[in-house]
Amino acid sequence: MLNVKTSKYEVSRDYIERVKKIARESRTETLARLHASAEGLSTKQAMVNREEYGTNQIVDTKNDSKWHFFIESFLTPFTIVLILLAATLLIADVVPSGQDDVSTAIIIVVMVLIAGIIKFVQNIKTSDAVEEMLALVSVTTNIKRDNENQELPTNEVVVGDVINLSAGDMVPADMRLLRSKDLFCSTSYIDGKFDPKEKIATKTPRFEQVNNYLDYPNIVYEGTTIVSGSGTGVVFATGKDTIFGKKIRDENKRELHKTTFNVGIKSITKLLMLMMVIVSALVFIINGITKANWISSFVFAIAIAAGLTPEMLPVIVTSNLVNGSKKMAKRGNIVKRLNSIQYFGSADVLCTDKTGILTQDKVMLERHYDLTMQETKRVLELSYLNAYYQTGMKDLIDEAVINAAGDELDTNEIQRDYNKIDEIPFDYNRRRMSVVVANSDQNHGEHLLVTKGAAEQMLEVATKVELNGKVLPLTKERREKILEQVEDLNTDGMRVLLLGYKRNPAPVGEFSVNDENDLTLVGFLTFLDPPKESAQASLAKLRRDGIDVKVLTGDNEAVTRTLGLQVGLNVNIIYSASDLEGKSTEELSKMVEECNIFVELTPELKTKIIKILRTNGHTVAYLGDKINDAPAMHASNVSISIDNAVDIAKESADIIMLNKDLAILEDGIRISRNVLGNIMKYFKVILTSSFGNSLAMIIASIFLPFLPMMPLQIVVMNLLFGMSCLLIPFDKMPKSYLDKPKKWAIRRLPKFMIIFGSVSTIIDIITFALLFFWICPQIAGGNFYEISKAQQIIFVTSFYTGWFIESIWIQEIVIHVIRDKRFPFIFQHATPPVIMGTLFAAIVGTILPFSFLSKDLAFGPMPQSFLLVILILLLGYVLLMSLVKILYLQKNDFLI
Repeated sequence: MLNVKTSKYEVSRDYIERVKKIARESRTETLARLHASAEGLSTKQAMVNREEYGTNQIVDTKNDSKWHFFIESFLTPFTIVLILLAATLLIADVVPSGQDDVSTAIIIVVMVLIAGIIKFVQNIKTSDAVEEMLALVSVTTNIKRDNENQELPTNEVVVGDVINLSAGDMVPADMRLLRSKDLFCSTSYIDGKFDPKEKIATKTPRFEQVNNYLDYPNIVYEGTTIVSGSGTGVVFATGKDTIFGKKIRDENKRELHKTTFNVGIKSITKLLMLMMVIVSALVFIINGITKANWISSFVFAIAIAAGLTPEMLPVIVTSNLVNGSKKMAKRGNIVKRLNSIQYFGSADVLCTDKTGILTQDKVMLERHYDLTMQETKRVLELSYLNAYYQTGMKDLIDEAVINAAGDELDTNEIQRDYNKIDEIPFDYNRRRMSVVVANSDQNHGEHLLVTKGAAEQMLEVATKVELNGKVLPLTKERREKILEQVEDLNTDGMRVLLLGYKRNPAPVGEFSVNDENDLTLVGFLTFLDPPKESAQASLAKLRRDGIDVKVLTGDNEAVTRTLGLQVGLNVNIIYSASDLEGKSTEELSKMVEECNIFVELTPELKTKIIKILRTNGHTVAYLGDKINDAPAMHASNVSISIDNAVDIAKESADIIMLNKDLAILEDGIRISRNVLGNIMKYFKVILTSSFGNSLAMIIASIFLPFLPMMPLQIVVMNLLFGMSCLLIPFDKMPKSYLDKPKKWAIRRLPKFMIIFGSVSTIIDIITFALLFFWICPQIAGGNFYEISKAQQIIFVTSFYTGWFIESIWIQEIVIHVIRDKRFPFIFQHATPPVIMGTLFAAIVGTILPFSFLSKDLAFGPMPQSFLLVILILLLGYVLLMSLVKILYLQKNDFLI
């Protein structure tokens, strides 16, 4: 199949040909092609279509079934190695005399079942938890089903569905328009173009448009956002088959493995696997040469491989993320993408607009002045026409105008007197929006274009002013006077828009931005959105947490400066869009660092600032809830939105706040850092333990006349240790760790592993010496080389018992020692679940050699007084590790 490559992704030739046919045929032909009706589908037909064409999901969920989880849980490198070990034991006689090869193999199979069941249960819990959280913030769309309009989740859309579209909606699938009215769309999320495009259902592509399928006037694609107007369309492609789906799928292929999170996990997995290969090969060769039993050495090497296979790593990492997401959900932050938690915890820059985040989100129309600064009903009436008849997203400003007009004017009479003809939607380059109305009462038939917008942009297209009922030229002096008045109002914290009009602008049906000229300015609209009482305290907490908050707003400098002073922002340097124009990359890199307030920004500039911050090495979080925020959200490391945001913002978000409050965000950041810390803690624990044990195994293999430990004992020990590590997600990081952003420090892990892993190896060597030269000779009745075969078996199995008990305690204690730079158990301690879990695993490991399983596990006799030796060794280990931590932190900034 041929593919056509666009600027960002590839689309099949067949798909493009199909779109061309649909765009050029009549709506009746399209409905017939899709076996659909303008009245929509029935629920029964929708189910049939879902089976035939697939679900409306870009991410493939076929691997999320319980059956898949079950297979995935048991077909792992760890279980395969264990099964290979069990099979080898049945074939070769490698178990010490008095032991049963079959019972040993059975125990290993039980270990496989236990490990598989644990992983299966964890995967199911994770899947259920994610689904529950996503259900809280699902995006819906208006579908015509069973002859009525229904709000249904977007993933229920099927080919043939008829969808109703209105301002603020995100198009849920690729559609052919059946009807449209003043329908303007933003396709920035698909093609990076920010200017709204008008879509007309009755218009087919012109000849010169045929090859530019993204601009077909009667086709809208998934990911498109409705800026204004309304429409109805029939779905012809869903999910992965849509343009948006193909883009996301291609981007995922490129980006999935590039995130620091995935790179970090892969690096650690590779390190463990490399260690497994090297250590297994070394112990096989060393034991084969020194013990002259290559079969036993091979089995032992397999067991070492099983012990070093990072079987629990993905389970524990995911468990950490899910546990953190549950805590965040309780605090009002819903995590849509689990991997975003690590970016949230690593973020050192938060970019946000000011409206609703730093302000109360309660915009009020304070004044409706004419140009002489007198309040007049004429200005309010014209502003009402503009706000009421526009079909875009009615923001807080429009609502404030409509509410004020409802209190002061007879709005029913205004609606009777004026009929809407057309509109020109707002965009962030013009910073204006217009409606065209017809006066049906006096001056019957007169068309009136009413425009409101930012002062400078309105002055660009105005040529006249209305003063005291007279229309006069807009002279330079009058222009400067208007700007002075606007600045005075801005300084008082008011947001100011200018209002203008134009009589009989153009023929009906042909209105465009070109008609916004020769306007007559009539007055000012001043709005007030007071700062939140909690904003200053929340910003102070974020600064304490090492988060640099940068305000990226489309508002002007004076209003933003006033607000910044009220909430405690640094307003010494403020850059506007004009300040950023024409600057080199080096200059921009410096500007984004020295300034925390950027004003009069377009969506393109917001996106550019975020990209530069990331290039400078920052981890950037972006908080947005409007249509124009989607590109910036996509450019950030972690995107955050609000539950009542527009569809495209919610769809773009990694995390959704249930309330627009920075205090909730700050809680989420600290929880994310705790998650990040627990993941890093597990990595360092597992690497330290694995390296220490591996080095001890190699040294023991060189000097001992027998295998250092039996394969089954290694399997049991590592299973106990892995189970205890499952509780690490329930641990907590110290306050000092949560106070600063933390990034992945993967490059330091090998150094950390060698330094701290070697400490446990030293304790192991001391244990070897005590067992071989003192304790085991007393139990067996003499030196290993001077006693009988039967006594040697007692000697060896007793040695296994001693080292097994010591190893399991050292492995469990390492969790408590490494988790904090302070002395364990006295100046710092883990949470109760972690303490109980590690203590339980260590006690079980201590009891096993004395239980009814001792024979099957190849354990020998050991006096209970040996536990006192273990206690002394553990104390020595803790003291030595504490000393090493002090030395390590002299040259390194942090332990975890």
